[in-house]
Amino acid sequence: MRYLLLCGVLLLSGCSHMANDSWSGQDKAQHFIASALLSVAGNEYAQHQGIGRDRSAAIGVMFSLGLGASKELWDSRSEGSGWSWKDFAWDLAGATTGYTVWQLAQH
Repeated sequence: MRYLLLCGVLLLSGCSHMANDSWSGQDKAQHFIASALLSVAGNEYAQHQGIGRDRSAAIGVMFSLGLGASKELWDSRSEGSGWSWKDFAWDLAGATTGYTVWQLAQH
């Protein structure tokens, strides 16, 4: 886990430029909804593969956040819109909401 975190920090430190965006907007809702759905899908898929409930939850959230981070890394290219911590914060909120909804549906 430490190595994964270290790789993430090193990758993110190379962003070519940052976005100048607001906290609200249509793209923020899209980040939230997509991350929630990806988290639920990852949770459900992992559980159908015979993985335990707690581990499935972690896989779902990390799947969602991994795709969100990849999208922001793509945006950070010189031709892109720039890395947005605000977009990533909405990704995090969506992934945790998806996780919560999935957990509640399991009871």
